[in-house]
Amino acid sequence: MNKDQKNEVIELLKDKFNQYNNFYVTNTESLSVAQRGKLRRICFDKNVEMKVAKNTLIRKALEGLDDKRFSGMYESLNGVTALLFSENAKEPALIISDFRKTPGNLEKPTLKAAFIDGDVFAGDESLKTLTVLKSKHDLIGEIIGLLQSPAKNVISALNAGNKLAGLIKALEDRAAAN
Repeated sequence: MNKDQKNEVIELLKDKFNQYNNFYVTNTESLSVAQRGKLRRICFDKNVEMKVAKNTLIRKALEGLDDKRFSGMYESLNGVTALLFSENAKEPALIISDFRKTPGNLEKPTLKAAFIDGDVFAGDESLKTLTVLKSKHDLIGEIIGLLQSPAKNVISALNAGNKLAGLIKALEDRAAAN
């Protein structure tokens, strides 16, 4: 690979890192060609982009964007590296987790690190945490639901109070009529 080709790959990677707030660094070294192909198809079907690149080129792309922001990712750049880019922070973790459940794929591919909205999750032991991670939209929806709940209870109580007052008034009117 000549210098121009390397610069082209670095620019492509920079574009991907700018486009996505979430990316995973995985080790696919122990996967066969058929297994890698299957993983690529699964990623494609789930709108996750999978890119394989040299660690030095990945590092140069990250350093070229923001050296300090991505500093926690540099330790994971060793061995064979495949990058998984996704809008949904949880989707690559689910793909890896589900892929491991297929016979013969136990503990393959390995999660080296994940960069989720500025936070670094290092090591394969983070995979379980990432599979239950809630998206920003899910959290906002839950917060809105929690904020609406007390208001709904107050309105419900007020409506019940009006009904109760009407019932008491009707009983008083009936008692007065008798």
